[in-house]
Amino acid sequence: MRRLYIIPLKKVRWSFIIVCASFFAAFFLYLELQNSTDVFSNEKEPAALHTGDSSDSSIALTFNISHGDQQLSSILKTLEDQKATATFFITGEWAERHPDLLDSISEAEHEIGMLGYQYKSYLEQDSSEINRDIIKAKEAFQKLGYENVYLLRPPNGHFNEEVIKLAEQQGLKVIHWSVNSHDWENPGTEKITDVVLDETKKGDILLFHASDTVKYTTSALEQIIPKLKDRKLKLTTISELISQADVKDEQLTSN
Repeated sequence: MRRLYIIPLKKVRWSFIIVCASFFAAFFLYLELQNSTDVFSNEKEPAALHTGDSSDSSIALTFNISHGDQQLSSILKTLEDQKATATFFITGEWAERHPDLLDSISEAEHEIGMLGYQYKSYLEQDSSEINRDIIKAKEAFQKLGYENVYLLRPPNGHFNEEVIKLAEQQGLKVIHWSVNSHDWENPGTEKITDVVLDETKKGDILLFHASDTVKYTTSALEQIIPKLKDRKLKLTTISELISQADVKDEQLTSN
């Protein structure tokens, strides 16, 4: 014999309301997280830069380096051949071990930023440990003759509001990214190329790596850079992205 179950209408209504409320709460939380790294800090809320001006054709190639010395030369050669400028985020520890390679990046007119001193997530350290790491990184670059390094990418890209505040107290700007090539996963040249070309648009900051773990970054760049230029996108440094955004803000203010 079949049994007929009757659900009271009142319960259905409340269930529907709860589901809708949960959906909208999750949606607004998502938006908040997405917007938390859009711009630099103002007086109310600290933030990091993960994209430039979306109305400007400039984009920034960025590379993280924390270990090894075998991949950098081929990446620099590719950038030179393609007449492309980039920003390299480097750990203080790596810089001390490879001062000649650090100089080769600078001599090729690429920009240098910090990746902390040790490549250890700042979310796994307390504020005093983060401060010590940042100070040690700054001192490492200063001793090597790079006194004006002011860009910081936290190790692993891990940061929160406290990390941003600590960095700003040290006179640093926190830089994230908007397009992740996932080259460190070594998925192959075609996969890296497809991901970057599918996702890149005006104002984006692209993440690559130049440590020894990557195997396909150079070959991917050989395909990616010409196609980005074909789209009339200008490859520039993080500092130039910041400068362009500042100019736009000044123009909007004056108007």
